[in-house]
Amino acid sequence: MQQGPGKNLVTRDRRQAESGIERVVLANPARRNALSRALLQELDAMLAAIEAEGRVKVVILASEGPAFSAGHDLRELRFGGEDEVREVFDACAGVMTRIRTMSAIVLCEVEGVATAAGCQLVASADLAVAGADARFATPGVKIGYFCTTPGVALGRSVGRKAALAMLLTGDFVSAAEARSLGLINEVVPAGQAEAGALALARRVARHARATLVEGKRNFYRQLEMQEADALRFASGIMVEQVKKPEAREGMSAFLEKREPVWPD
Repeated sequence: MQQGPGKNLVTRDRRQAESGIERVVLANPARRNALSRALLQELDAMLAAIEAEGRVKVVILASEGPAFSAGHDLRELRFGGEDEVREVFDACAGVMTRIRTMSAIVLCEVEGVATAAGCQLVASADLAVAGADARFATPGVKIGYFCTTPGVALGRSVGRKAALAMLLTGDFVSAAEARSLGLINEVVPAGQAEAGALALARRVARHARATLVEGKRNFYRQLEMQEADALRFASGIMVEQVKKPEAREGMSAFLEKREPVWPD
């Protein structure tokens, strides 16, 4: 699986760091960026490091080569023992959970195919932008190995019937169809996903980091509640939030017809 001594399977691009944006890049194109245990462990460690730094607003999750990610490495699953296979899926669950719980907004930048766990990665992200030629599928059913774990994020991203259609047929959906289903946010010309993702990331990163952190955390929390409970919870958050320096500065700037100056 390794590409050679010292070769990283995930890299970090800090060119936009001053804007609060960083790119994390799956860097194993020879294996179509398969989500092997080694790659998942590197990805989790990198996201954990970014979280610990506490300054990044948006993480763009991208890839090298013609495929975003073809999912798990089937060699690991076919020839690994039960404990080894369990380690792969534990590592995968850890990455997907970190994406949802980390304070930074995670935005997938997709060119090429995103299949099985690669599609799960897109569905687990907060936002996603894809090139027009990108395609998405959960094709496990075609090899007798149903995409049960990808279905967790997919079903929470696109809705039950759309998710089941993908899971039960294994067929590809286009970038345009993925957008209509809610799997991705924007479709840009083929080969322009990096520029499109950066443009969306900048629209997010212009806001106060503390507001983004609270907004993401509380959005996912209220999704787990019944509607009436969610409204009570959200109302309480709004009452508390009005006291925060970001809200006070933002409202003052709006009333004074000027640009806000965020405390972070």
